[in-house]
Amino acid sequence: MKACVLERPQKYSIQDIPMPKVGADEVLVRILVSGICVNDVRDYKGSKWSYPRIGGHEYSAVIEKIGEDVPKESFKIGDKVIAYIIDDCGICYDCKHNHENICESFTKSKAYYNPNGYSGFYGFSEYAVVKARNLYVYPKATPDEEAAFSEPLACVLNSIQRSHIKMGDDVVVIGGGVMGLLHVLCAKLQGARVILSEVDAKRREFGLKLGADEVIDPLSSDPIQQVRDLTGGRGADVVENTTAIPSVAIQAIEMCAKNGIVNMFSSIHPNEPILVDAGRLHSQEITITGTQNGTVETFARAIDCISKRIIDVRPLIEKIFDYQDIEEAIEYASRSDTYKVMLRFSK
Repeated sequence: MKACVLERPQKYSIQDIPMPKVGADEVLVRILVSGICVNDVRDYKGSKWSYPRIGGHEYSAVIEKIGEDVPKESFKIGDKVIAYIIDDCGICYDCKHNHENICESFTKSKAYYNPNGYSGFYGFSEYAVVKARNLYVYPKATPDEEAAFSEPLACVLNSIQRSHIKMGDDVVVIGGGVMGLLHVLCAKLQGARVILSEVDAKRREFGLKLGADEVIDPLSSDPIQQVRDLTGGRGADVVENTTAIPSVAIQAIEMCAKNGIVNMFSSIHPNEPILVDAGRLHSQEITITGTQNGTVETFARAIDCISKRIIDVRPLIEKIFDYQDIEEAIEYASRSDTYKVMLRFSK
């Protein structure tokens, strides 16, 4: 089968690799469409994970072969599916307490380190093998490129659910990229007034088209004061920080109102410590939290929201490349003015 192999930073090649073997509890899927995540871009520029690497974890697929122990009433050849991509152990404390998305073992799997072969999730290849328990069937009427949004939307739904947004709340979303705009769409459905903070004028305009009620330019003047001006001096009930910049994380906390919630959605790069006014957190009962990955539940909710068009991801699809143009696609996805870039493998 063909695969887009990241041999080393800045070097992709299309290679013929062996077809994966299907275990008794596994399913062979044929990749249809695979989204390019910011983590795929980071891998391309230089990853801490092992090379050679076959990335791609935001994919839709179709079942080609079913392992002998997989319940035949659950899956059929030809079913359209998406995969839960967290390789949780099911044994550790986090897994046993319904926090499988932060399982202590998931970054120790071959998806991240494989000294004797390819690391990665295999979404950038023609076929992949997935544990049957990690598959979700989606309606065949749902376009494959939309279904491929399930993983990023699952991450955002985890963020929204942990933020406890209430009707009438003021919610600030920092960052107008794909993940930020998914937060805008979801926060609006919770009944919030949404304020988008974004440095790029075109992205601010696009955010308004997608439903943001207000937009601010954090470079034009103090973004904390701009949020306070829009909220009667209180600050935001919820702040969703989708940027990786440590100084912006500080601003997110300062934007928050009394009894508010700040969620660090994005990983921080570089992961530098920040100064926090602990006395203010105490006296104003502010909660600072973070979210990583989607959960088993939010993956299911994501495909429900997409297939029922509760969340319309179509405006966020920037461009779909043929998988053989992987380097061009990655370079395009690296630009600051693009949204979701995808690879198509088959129909």
